[in-house]
Amino acid sequence: MKERSLKNTQPLRAVDSGLSASVRYLKGVGPQTAEKLARLGIRQVWDLFFHLPLRYQDRTQIVPIGALVAGEEVLVQGEVQASDIRFGRRRMLLTRISDGTGSLTLRFFHFTARQQAGLQRGTWLRCYGEVRHGQATLELAHPEYHEIEPHQPLPDDARLTPIYPTTEGVRQATMRTLTDQALMRLQQQPLLADFSDASAEDGLQELLPNEVLAQLQLPPLAEAIDYVHRPPVEASLHDLAEGRHPAQQRLAFEELLAQQLSMQQLREKNRAQRGPRIEVAGELRQRLLSQLPFSLTAAQQRVVAEVIRDMQQDHPMQRLVQGDVGCGKTVVAVLAVLQAVEAGYQAVVMAPTELLAEQHRQNFAQWLAPLGIELEWLSGKSKGKVRSAALEKIRSGEAQVVVGTHALFQQEVVFARLGFVVVDEQHRFGVHQRLALREKGRQQGIFPHQLIMTATPIPRTLAMTAYADLDSSVIDELPPGRKPVETVVLQDSRRGEVVQRVHQACLNGSQAYWVCTLIEESETLQCQAAQDTAAQLAAALPDLRVALIHGRLKPQEKETIMATFKQGDIDLLVATTVIEVGVDVPNASLMVIENAERLGLAQLHQLRGRVGRGSEKSNCVLMYHGPLSEQGKARLAAMRETNDGFEIARRDLALRGPGEILGTRQTGELQFRIADIVRDQAMVPEVNRTAALLVQQHPQRVTAIIRRWLGEAARYGDV
Repeated sequence: MKERSLKNTQPLRAVDSGLSASVRYLKGVGPQTAEKLARLGIRQVWDLFFHLPLRYQDRTQIVPIGALVAGEEVLVQGEVQASDIRFGRRRMLLTRISDGTGSLTLRFFHFTARQQAGLQRGTWLRCYGEVRHGQATLELAHPEYHEIEPHQPLPDDARLTPIYPTTEGVRQATMRTLTDQALMRLQQQPLLADFSDASAEDGLQELLPNEVLAQLQLPPLAEAIDYVHRPPVEASLHDLAEGRHPAQQRLAFEELLAQQLSMQQLREKNRAQRGPRIEVAGELRQRLLSQLPFSLTAAQQRVVAEVIRDMQQDHPMQRLVQGDVGCGKTVVAVLAVLQAVEAGYQAVVMAPTELLAEQHRQNFAQWLAPLGIELEWLSGKSKGKVRSAALEKIRSGEAQVVVGTHALFQQEVVFARLGFVVVDEQHRFGVHQRLALREKGRQQGIFPHQLIMTATPIPRTLAMTAYADLDSSVIDELPPGRKPVETVVLQDSRRGEVVQRVHQACLNGSQAYWVCTLIEESETLQCQAAQDTAAQLAAALPDLRVALIHGRLKPQEKETIMATFKQGDIDLLVATTVIEVGVDVPNASLMVIENAERLGLAQLHQLRGRVGRGSEKSNCVLMYHGPLSEQGKARLAAMRETNDGFEIARRDLALRGPGEILGTRQTGELQFRIADIVRDQAMVPEVNRTAALLVQQHPQRVTAIIRRWLGEAARYGDV
């Protein structure tokens, strides 16, 4: 066999049996495999213990080939009868095996000459895979297999087979072999219960105090690791699939604890930093309040007071303001912005979409212009001289308040004295984007205050886990006079009735939205669907003024259409989901959402929040195309049953999981290995108590737990 190159690698000692050793000491791991394992976060032997199975397969029962049923995953064994290469649309290797009860075909699209040579007539194989219908017999496509002696029985110590997360070039068999070696070392080198043990570097440390293990009746770490990686045959596949086995719960508890401790560290780190102490009389704030045509709700007043109190501290505020759609978060933000401006600082307001940013610009301009405050606008669409002029005003400090989109992150955007940052719909931004904006305000080691707003309420359990580094405020009261929106769910076969309902509502003086969605994520296709729908509705309702708005229109065009709609000169506005947030037209009292089954609960709730902003009774019609999936039925039922954003968020969390709701599925934040916030939410109070215990009585264990579960990922929370 060709010798592998060891160039650019550290020289290895002949033997290193410690658990902290590099995976290079494991049999079968060369430089290339080590590199691939590093992509999975596996660098030391003990990293394999915390690279946990996704699911399990029962390979402890051999099924006779004659009893196979398509769709099942099975273990079979038999003798090779024939093995041939076939040429169709693609080259493939077909191997037929038999065990005397029937025949089965193994189909390989990717194979080597060596593999083909090993599948000779008379060879006995044991195979695992999913049974499918083939042309002549049932078949397994690319099964896992190995050669055995004829009629060789299964080993006495057979266990359930784990399926691991892998990366390109690392097979399941490799992961299982390496984990076997790591578990063997664990048996030879028992768990170190004493954290201060001098040899702790080479052993696996029990980081949970004995009193916590006893009180919560959690199994020891080594026992939990062994069980989760190699469950015995009698283990309940159902409990393992649900993540409810005590061994899994033991590891999930520690992972949630690591997350909580990490967030607490970030909170402490933030409190140790310096922020601009903003203590002003609040004259600008009082002038705006006296001009507003409404009074603040008690909830708004409470949250404004919390924000102002934070801004008076000498460390940077990090506050999350949650509230249902229409609760008045923007007014809270502008009042806080005025405090910063009065103290001589610049403030920046960042939104995830052009339309929402434009809406903020209009609202802020309307409130700030009478106070003589200079507002500047910056988006990706800002070009040429307009952009250059905006950048210069921001750099000189002439622009006291800046509103914009992702364009605010760009390198050439330089602030004179940034002291306050508002991030709206924060879950739409990646961590590094928010960090980049915060860094722009860093001057002489002083960081700007940061106010994070979301109209997607976050269930308390999720907020306690994901945002433990932030102070949290909730605007839990809607302005007086708001009436709940009545929601009905109809199949699209009743479209004609819905069109007539829209017609009648508009003739009675109301305005309406008609929202078009598409299953494809293509903005072009969504716009096309909206254009077609607008044309059809205009033809069906010739006496109504029908207009169209979508994401591909120029900002000026969108602005003009929305202004015309707001003035009452458009009866029916056909739109894509571009109107999801920020649009405020009090006279619009009817919304129709097509293909509502294709949207998530949070998005449906946001869209529905565009109506019900005036004193008139409002309605939302959710049209769906059948048949509905179980999840689709659950989503639409939730919309019909409640208008409460926090209840919607709770159900959304149960249906979709935390990654979707927090916007972290794509960014890599809060990606748990074994914990599940929905399933394990009952643990959270105990996790918080244990975190406090460790910080107070076992501070030396805190960093070790964070490093074990989060590794490099712990740094993401610097925002």
